[in-house]
Amino acid sequence: MGSIRDRCAVVGTGCSRFGERFESGLEDLVVEAATEALEDARLALDDIDAFWFGTFTSGIAGDALARRLKTQFRPVTRVENICCSGTDAFRNACYAVASGAVDVAMAIGAEKLKDGGYNGLAAPHVESDMTEPELSAPAAFALCATAYAHRYGLEIGRLREVLARISWKNHANGALSPKAMYRREIPMERILRMPYVAYPLSVLDCSGVADGCSCAIVMRSDAARRHRRDPMYVKAIQLATGCGAGEHQPGYDFTTIEENRRAAAAAYREAGIDGPRGRIDLAEVHDCFTITELLICEDLGFSEPGRGWRDVLDGVFDRDGALPVNIDGGLKAFGHPIGASGLRMIHEVWLQMHGRAGDRQRDDVRLGLTHNLGGRPSCCVSGITILGRDPG
Repeated sequence: MGSIRDRCAVVGTGCSRFGERFESGLEDLVVEAATEALEDARLALDDIDAFWFGTFTSGIAGDALARRLKTQFRPVTRVENICCSGTDAFRNACYAVASGAVDVAMAIGAEKLKDGGYNGLAAPHVESDMTEPELSAPAAFALCATAYAHRYGLEIGRLREVLARISWKNHANGALSPKAMYRREIPMERILRMPYVAYPLSVLDCSGVADGCSCAIVMRSDAARRHRRDPMYVKAIQLATGCGAGEHQPGYDFTTIEENRRAAAAAYREAGIDGPRGRIDLAEVHDCFTITELLICEDLGFSEPGRGWRDVLDGVFDRDGALPVNIDGGLKAFGHPIGASGLRMIHEVWLQMHGRAGDRQRDDVRLGLTHNLGGRPSCCVSGITILGRDPG
């Protein structure tokens, strides 16, 4: 399989404030993020040759973006791949640039969810033979929590401490993120007292729903170097899509997500990375639930299977730990405007690599990873992007 490693680079990113943006329409969010990205890249809207727009429910065609951003008859492709929609928009924009089809592309993801007062993800009808249980997202991922505790011999009380530690970490990080939906630390004891949503997951084990938009502008690497001295190089983009066979396999036990493992292996191969825990400087991962972050850290090779919970308690993934995970607060602090989340993660890596992350800034960030997943643990889409400060 071919590779786009170092063939394209990011030259600017933008991100709106995430939250319950009742005072703003989709147009406001799109203009807010795109304007920031264009100013960051020192480009005008007319400099963008094509757009890829990632959204789950906020528009059914490219004109949903064109009408808001006034793209003046440029090609706009609407991309939907559940919670990987933003990452997949970025993937398609990068492929177009790397192929030479366009010189400058914008990947932009946005979602306006809160106006109707809905507190979950509005999902379209999915074909079903009605033999599978209709589980809510918290219920589906709660199965992973009890399965993990059973397989690795953790008392549920101990696992609750581990999951609360993840929630505490991400809310503490989010308190330092000006554009996050939730910007305050929450004490561990309060997290542990919260009521259950789906046992053993409580209210603060679940990410919120938000409005938001984020975007990235991409050029071929040689052009990017001429345009600015500090582009961010795309080392790998990989997507793995499940076929629904997971829970039907006798050995499947809900303690791993195979799509994560497949996407990670392909991304590390493309980027030329061995031993990701020692190579990746920071990671933004899809913490839709605290147990999901724990499984992701194992699936992506940051921890050995069954050891992730110890690394959580030891602070390995803290802001000042060996491998910070969700240093901006993740979905727990930002909420999850589906189409925007993947590009929001890329925006954070960009800020970190350019020393612009404020109080949450890490020293000498040279390699960052972003990860999204959409679906349920036994059948999902998983997307991974690896980004670097240096070419070659």
